[in-house]
Amino acid sequence: MREILPDIERWRSEGKQVALATVVKVYGSGPRPLGSKMGISSAGEMSGSVSGGCVEGAVVEEALNVIKTQQPKLLEYGIANETAFSIGLACGGTIDIFVEPLNW
Repeated sequence: MREILPDIERWRSEGKQVALATVVKVYGSGPRPLGSKMGISSAGEMSGSVSGGCVEGAVVEEALNVIKTQQPKLLEYGIANETAFSIGLACGGTIDIFVEPLNW
């Protein structure tokens, strides 16, 4: 989290809204460890990583919706998930990512 805080603080100072995505479960082989975080601004900027690049684009899209609705969301990506496979999660595992709006 420390490595993404400067970006989050900058975005907030620029008047942008922010969402935080966190890896909350890893089943089998996952691209990033439990607790990995990524910040997403309302302008679509990102800092950090929740999947080493393989599902970041999809997470950014979901995060923008979370910012818009102010409703947190739990996402699941895995090899058995047809959407996840098509966006590149081919490591054989499954990851759950919790996306929440940051309102502090």
